[in-house]
Amino acid sequence: MQFYFQGEPLLNKQLPEMIARAHQAGLYTIVSTNAQALTSLMAQRLVKSGLSRIIVSIDGFSEESYAAYRVGGSLHRALEGLQHLHEAKVQNGSSIRIELQVLRLRTNEHEWQWIKKHYKKLGATHLVFKTAQLYDFEHGHPLMPTNERYSRYKKMANGTYIHKKSFRISHLASSPCYRLWSGCVITTTGDVLPCCYDKDHHHSLGNITTQSLSDIFHSKRANALHHRVLHAIAPLPEMCKNCDR
Repeated sequence: MQFYFQGEPLLNKQLPEMIARAHQAGLYTIVSTNAQALTSLMAQRLVKSGLSRIIVSIDGFSEESYAAYRVGGSLHRALEGLQHLHEAKVQNGSSIRIELQVLRLRTNEHEWQWIKKHYKKLGATHLVFKTAQLYDFEHGHPLMPTNERYSRYKKMANGTYIHKKSFRISHLASSPCYRLWSGCVITTTGDVLPCCYDKDHHHSLGNITTQSLSDIFHSKRANALHHRVLHAIAPLPEMCKNCDR
């Protein structure tokens, strides 16, 4: 169970109690945070809840590189939160996975080797680099890495950019999407979305306040969407166009 979707989960003060209930039910639990609200007390509560894995997103390790993507955030506060997690893990003898996640950006590419060398000293147990999902990328983007290998986008002969998996119809036909069958997103209002790429709720399948999750997942609306994606019927949903599965 992932306790995050397009927002900051630590703003919910009842989050540790929710995680504890899921943990007691035998579920693997994950939280992703920018660590701006990750105080010592919150770190202790999260670790004691039985949380399996926490992703801490820090996308720059100087104030300049951090601010390029995390506008308005504090690098100092994020690093402090990471240390709070490490201390809580040690104090409680926890097996929690503390994952430092770093987007590969042009603004931090000079720091990648340093991060690989020092991430454990910062308090993380694991390090994951991730390509960045960008918008308005057709004519390039200042955050795109200089090495195209680390970007989701490919430069064409005419100077414009396309998603490396932009030919989604042929790709889906040979390698069907698994996301629609492996899970879903339930928003704070109870809407059930087909996957985490439906950020603007364009494909709500129903609401768990009025229907069971099973009924929603097997509804006509859900079946129609599944059929469309499974058989790569154009036009594909907008959410599929910037997917990097």
